[in-house]
Amino acid sequence: MNYVSTRNNHPAVQSSQAINLGMVPSGGLFVPETIPQLSINDCIGKSYTATAEQVLAPLLDDFSSKEIKDCVALAYDNSFDVPDVINLSKVSPDSWVLELWHGPTAAFKDVALQIMPHFMRYSKQKNSERRHTLIMVATSGDTGKAALEGFKDCEGISIVVFFPHGGVSEVQKLQMLTTSGNNTSVIAVEGNFDDCQSSVKELFSDKQLREKAQRKGVAFSSANSINWGRLCPQIVYYVKAYASLVEKGEVAVGESIDFCIPTGNFGNILAGYYAQKMGLPIRKLICASNKNNVLTDFFKTGHYDRNRQFHRTMSPSMDILISSNLERFLFEMTGHNADKVLKWYNQLQDRGEFKVDEETFETMRAVIEASWVDEPAVLETIGEVYKQSGYVLDTHTAVAFAASRKVKKDAVPVIIASTASPFKFSGDVLQGLNKGEAAEDEFESVRKLHELSKMNIHRAVDGLKEKRINHGLVISKGEMGKVVEKIVSEIV
Repeated sequence: MNYVSTRNNHPAVQSSQAINLGMVPSGGLFVPETIPQLSINDCIGKSYTATAEQVLAPLLDDFSSKEIKDCVALAYDNSFDVPDVINLSKVSPDSWVLELWHGPTAAFKDVALQIMPHFMRYSKQKNSERRHTLIMVATSGDTGKAALEGFKDCEGISIVVFFPHGGVSEVQKLQMLTTSGNNTSVIAVEGNFDDCQSSVKELFSDKQLREKAQRKGVAFSSANSINWGRLCPQIVYYVKAYASLVEKGEVAVGESIDFCIPTGNFGNILAGYYAQKMGLPIRKLICASNKNNVLTDFFKTGHYDRNRQFHRTMSPSMDILISSNLERFLFEMTGHNADKVLKWYNQLQDRGEFKVDEETFETMRAVIEASWVDEPAVLETIGEVYKQSGYVLDTHTAVAFAASRKVKKDAVPVIIASTASPFKFSGDVLQGLNKGEAAEDEFESVRKLHELSKMNIHRAVDGLKEKRINHGLVISKGEMGKVVEKIVSEIV
């Protein structure tokens, strides 16, 4: 299968090349030229690893079945705290929470970032890539630690993570700053996530910087969901979640369900879209946003406008105004019309806004329904769900749960993607459960949440406060290029 650029500015490549490059060097993202079809019947009763092999094989068809099997086994056999990687919990007669946070860093990103380093290793071999790979990551909180955990100490690879200074939770920050590994760098950037993400994209397309790296024998890549190798493993858990409902007798094969996904950079919900295109009977994908509701406005009007106030919220992984993977989605909605996509994204760069045509608007509205909730509603939802079912939602999952209630008008089953353990955001979760009572600090909140809920503290959080800080640099956005140059110069 070939992968093409959303901006028609790069020759078609195979999946291993797309993974190696991360994104199109001159701007744009790689997208599969065609979408393979999946037999849902063949997925019923299979383990997560078997499902992953079945879903990934046609998407990564320049990998052998043995290579796919090897990557899947290395990623999932011993890295997660539940037997089948994910867990599905019923919280109401027609609602389930899809727990994606049972991996080493307590975030859904682990599902993809435990397998991606193995994809990268094989991709480098397949393309005779002997250069050292420098992975550059912008994170709103969760991707950074998951990527660091996946790539630390990988031979022939270094990783640098940029996160917004003051824009992540205390737990998220400490998770990153305590990362070990002789190939890791973690940098706080004065600004927000969009500043980090936009600058990383600029670094990728900086011809002079790439030439300097080339002379040093270094190639750039990414572990954000702009890299197809990060995004495609996320398709698997949609398929597995649906199969699990069938196995439980909750739905019949072929019966449609909805998914509600807390959304920031649009990668997680885009994976759901690709699952739908592969044949999974998804009726609607519900795009749930927090107070930074740029996506809700877009799906209601067709007008994308990032020229608005940026809010730091209790769901920081969603505090994003420029959703990178929306570009892939629009490429699909226009029937792979790169000219339209390029025009819109040039307008976004120049003016901070664009408006899609009516045909594209109607096409995307048939796939996505969007809603947003404010901060009081997040806390209220955490408290109500716990009171009714004893289930503890993290702040991001609470956004999705509340949004699904706002838009759903029938009893069609809905699966709500739970993207992080409540222990990663225990202070705000505790406020929701205790109706405003706050603990002295984040780790006192962890202890109190454990006592109140009787949940085991996630291993990613347990003992985190006592770990050694290994990183601490804070820079301005304008200094990111110099930092990357320095990292490149120090690579042996």
